[in-house]
Amino acid sequence: MTADFITPVVDNPYLYGQIAAANSLSDVYAMGGEVKCALNLLMWDKCHITKEMMREILEGGISKIKEADGFLLGGHTIADEEQKYGLSVTGLICPQKIWKNNTAQKGDILILTKPLGIGVLTTALKAGMLSPLMQEQISTSMAFLNKYATQIAKDFSIHACTDVTGFGLLGHLYEMINPKISIKINSCNLPIFKEAFEFANMGIIPGGSYSNQKAIEDFCHFNLPPNSPYQNLEILLFDAQTSGGLLLALPQEEAPKLLERLINEGLEHSKIIGEVIKREDKPLLIT
Repeated sequence: MTADFITPVVDNPYLYGQIAAANSLSDVYAMGGEVKCALNLLMWDKCHITKEMMREILEGGISKIKEADGFLLGGHTIADEEQKYGLSVTGLICPQKIWKNNTAQKGDILILTKPLGIGVLTTALKAGMLSPLMQEQISTSMAFLNKYATQIAKDFSIHACTDVTGFGLLGHLYEMINPKISIKINSCNLPIFKEAFEFANMGIIPGGSYSNQKAIEDFCHFNLPPNSPYQNLEILLFDAQTSGGLLLALPQEEAPKLLERLINEGLEHSKIIGEVIKREDKPLLIT
């Protein structure tokens, strides 16, 4: 059982409902589970959100619950000064097949299934700086269910998994650490919306990304090569995501096959981004 809700990240109420629901459903998929039912969690800003807009938000949410093969059983609504929406979700999983987030093993390969940069780009959207095409691309990414990555990955030996959301890539990678391992990331192979670099250079960065950086930068060792796109823009590695992809750790010999299946079945942004190594001085190594 899990729960999550978010403030609006896009202007379209139906898309906001879809994204908030996908974000809430993701925690079940990150454990290798199946969604069974959900409850709406709605904090209604009546001063700015009309009944018609509210209906669209809820319709967007239920569209994703249905896509997840789940059932909406009800929910709870309160008045609030800031709009929020999400779900409490109940899923089902075999106790012997739970994907934990901190059980990666030395030699594992890491695969990320969605591109990064969402925090920067949604901040640019709120500032009215994002093109309609880019708005569509990030909305599609955020609303895309991690259900499909989970269904594919279940055919492989997944040692650990988490989804990438508010703590950013490095924050969620840090969650995957255990005392026996460090994680080495190839910054040149990270999937990212290229427009995020442009806006980050302009200082269009959400406050949550700076909070992430402050919280975990002491656990990171950066040795970025001159050709790394993140040179001078390390903050993007801390960027707070909404409804990001799955981070999957699995044996080296299986990783290319999983990547191939993910790409062939529509998750074309999936990338091998790093590896699990024996414990070093810092738990996270970014090269």
